[in-house]
Amino acid sequence: MKKHLKTLLPILLAGLVGSTQAATEADVEASFNPYQAGMPSFAGLTAGMTINKGNVQKFKELFDSSTYAFIEQGSLEVPIEKTSSIALNPNYVAATKKYASQVKLGSSPGTIDGYVAGRPFPMKPEKSDPRAGEKLAFNYKYTQIIGDSGRIYPFIWSYKDAKTGKAERQLDLDFHTISLKHRTTQEPKSDIEPNPSKIYRGIYLKVLAPNDLKNTQLLIQRYDDDAKLDDSYLYLGFQRRVRRLATGQTTDSFLGSDLMIEDFEGYNGRVLDMDWKYVETKAMLMPVYKHSEWKNTEPRDADGYGQATFAGKGGCFHNTPWSLRVVHVLEGTPTSKASPIGKRVMYMDAQTSVFPMILMYDRKGDLWKRWSVAFSDSAYHAPANKNAGIALYTSASMFDAQAQHCTTLKLRSISDASLNPPSLFTVQNLRGGD
Repeated sequence: MKKHLKTLLPILLAGLVGSTQAATEADVEASFNPYQAGMPSFAGLTAGMTINKGNVQKFKELFDSSTYAFIEQGSLEVPIEKTSSIALNPNYVAATKKYASQVKLGSSPGTIDGYVAGRPFPMKPEKSDPRAGEKLAFNYKYTQIIGDSGRIYPFIWSYKDAKTGKAERQLDLDFHTISLKHRTTQEPKSDIEPNPSKIYRGIYLKVLAPNDLKNTQLLIQRYDDDAKLDDSYLYLGFQRRVRRLATGQTTDSFLGSDLMIEDFEGYNGRVLDMDWKYVETKAMLMPVYKHSEWKNTEPRDADGYGQATFAGKGGCFHNTPWSLRVVHVLEGTPTSKASPIGKRVMYMDAQTSVFPMILMYDRKGDLWKRWSVAFSDSAYHAPANKNAGIALYTSASMFDAQAQHCTTLKLRSISDASLNPPSLFTVQNLRGGD
C-alpha cells in the first residue's frame, strides 16, 4: 500500500512540524497550513472521478471503515474534488501565534491553563505524548465553529427508514451559537459582559414545525472550566414551562431523531467527558469541499446558495464531494459508565480542527452510528460568509447501522454576530420564546 502514496510522507513530516514543548511560530504556520509542502495524492485518485462499488477497493485505506463498507455494498457513491487549502481567519491565526506558547494542560485530565484565544495546541501531535488526544480535543473545543457566533436557518431534519427510503417526519429548526469568551473574529473582539457565570459558549435551538413540537426550545450553556457541568434547559411549548435537563439526557435520542444532544456540531460534550487517545495522522478522504462550485444542489436562493441534497441507500447520505485531507484520528472513551457509547472514533480535519466523520460504537464494541458532517470553505459558501475564514457546515447525516434508520440535516449557516444577540442565550429568553 505504501507504494501508492506519492507525497504524503513529506507533507506530514514537513507540514506538521512541532514538538511536545511550547508552540513556536513555525508550529502555528504548519498547523494552519498542513499543505505548505504540497497537496497529498494517491495513485489513481483524480478530481472529477466518482468512487463506487466497482473501484472502491483501490482506495480502501483512504476511508474510515464504515464509509468503505457502505460504498462496497453499493449504498453510497463518493464524488472526488481537488484538495484545497482553507484560509482561516487571520485574527484567529494571530491569536494563536500570540498566546499558544503559554498554554499547557492542567495536572488533571480535561483541564487547561494559560488559554486566552486561538488554537491552544498547534504543535504536531506525537504518539509518545500520552495526552496528545486531549490536546486535540481542546483544539476542537476552541475552534471556530460558525465563527464567534452564527445561525443555522433554515435547518431541516428528516427522519428516514434506511431500508425503504420512506420519509417519516420532518423538523424545521432555528439554531444559534455564540462564544461569550475568547472571541477573535467578530465584534466585540473581547469577552462579552456582563457574564457573571463565566459561560464560555451558548447554544440555542427552537423548533418551528411540526405543530406538536412547535416552540420547543433548547438552551445549552458551557463553561470555560471543564470541571463544571453544562447547564442545559428544555422549554416544552405544549407545557409552557422550562425544565433543567439531567446530565444523562444528553445521550438520549433528541426529539425522536437519531441524534443525541452530545452529537450536536459533531461532538458537543466536554473534554472531561472522554478519555482521549491520539491514534495517527494520515491522508483520508473527507466531505470537505467548495460548496458554491458544486452543481448538484437544490434550486439556489437569490444570493446563489443552494441547499445540499441527499442520495444513496434510503436517501441517507449527503450528496457532496469529498477531498483528500490530512486527518488526525482520535478515540474517545466516555468517562461515565452510564453512557450508551463504548467509544467514538473521531476523524479531525487537521487544518480546521473540525470533525467531518465520527463512528460510534456501543458498549459491546459493535458499530452503532456513523455521524458524517459535510464542510465547505466559507469563501465558497453563502456570499455572506465569504470573509469568515472558517469551515462551515452544509449538510450532515446520522446513520444508525443497527436500527437501519437515519436522520439527515439540511442547513444554511451564516456567521454573523447581529443574528445572535447574547440575550438569546438566557433562560429568560426561553420563558418568553413563544
